[in-house]
Amino acid sequence: MSQPLSQQYREILVGLGENPEREGLLDTPKRAAKAMQYLCHGYQQSLDEIVNGALFESDNDEMVIVKDIELYSLCEHHLLPFIGKAHVAYIPTGKVLGLSKVARIVDMYARRLQIQENLTKQIADAIQRVTNAAGVAVVIEAKHMCMMMRGVEKQNSVMSSSVMLGAFRESCNTRHEFLQLIGRNN
Repeated sequence: MSQPLSQQYREILVGLGENPEREGLLDTPKRAAKAMQYLCHGYQQSLDEIVNGALFESDNDEMVIVKDIELYSLCEHHLLPFIGKAHVAYIPTGKVLGLSKVARIVDMYARRLQIQENLTKQIADAIQRVTNAAGVAVVIEAKHMCMMMRGVEKQNSVMSSSVMLGAFRESCNTRHEFLQLIGRNN
């Protein structure tokens, strides 16, 4: 049987040359384990649970955009945070998704060990699966601590990733409208 996460954090402290019995570190393994479980709670969630039936009949067939959804995730390569925002759009085909559900879908996938490229695709695929939209677009812009705090140490770098499905991939005009509405196509 594997050790509790807090014991594994204790061993990390020892491996770093720290004394886990030092006053300031006594509860650190427990706090670190609790923090990591929270930061990765997306593994305990499912798309069905998140959406919870919040699809509503609608005649709207125009683009729906939720932009500037803040996100916090952990890079699966270094376990360091990346922080940014997601812009999500879809073109309904008879049903619209409850507004908060878009942000909850972003959070569910962000709260897993990730690379930004996969996160972008997972969000787009989930919105498509839930809404059966005519098209889905997702753009994520994020700052990665693994690039800022270590390695090349580039403080002002921002990574952008996008996934365009359906009408957003097939129509330059639809894609252009989306990018213009989120302020990325001037």
